[in-house]
Amino acid sequence: MKEAVINGIFPTPIYMSKLDRKLTPLELKFVDKNKKDFYKNDGNITSNNNYILNEKPFLNIKKELDLRVKDYFKKVISSTDAVTPYITQSWLNYTETNQFHHKHAHPNSLVSGVFYINCHKELDKIKFFNDKYQTIKPEIKDWNLYNSETWWFTVKTGDLVMFPSSLTHMVETKQGDNTRISLAFNVFIKGTVGVNKNLTELII
Repeated sequence: MKEAVINGIFPTPIYMSKLDRKLTPLELKFVDKNKKDFYKNDGNITSNNNYILNEKPFLNIKKELDLRVKDYFKKVISSTDAVTPYITQSWLNYTETNQFHHKHAHPNSLVSGVFYINCHKELDKIKFFNDKYQTIKPEIKDWNLYNSETWWFTVKTGDLVMFPSSLTHMVETKQGDNTRISLAFNVFIKGTVGVNKNLTELII
């Protein structure tokens, strides 16, 4: 039998990058300060400040994340519409050993991102879910990109991951003795989407 070719269409973008530097002592001190002002999440804790990137100690980090957000929209969205992406809410997550971050997505947002401030390079991961309903669900012999219901990526300190906000994700029970610290954020757009004469225009 002639060898078949399998093409993948309509993939889900998972944008991965890194910051070009380590956090400064001032930035790390600010991270520690916010750990004392938190609310209990389902499995871990989150900073009460959910506009953390608007704070002065994080302004340089925000500038660097803004560049990556623009790069995501240029390479992934690639729109001719006169729109500008911008970070809306942003917050810090702290996950200790044997804690977790519940399964969730990010409503009222187009793109979401996670910047990793402290990670165990071998044990820390982010796990994504394919939430499409399966009418028939056979048992799987060999998992691959086409038949998997979940997929995960290991993450390291300094990594940045961005993805569609509708993509469900979680952090499984934390292993290792470090505190996993992440800065999460949402992205929306300003400007005009669509075409006036096509009756698809939306001014945001």
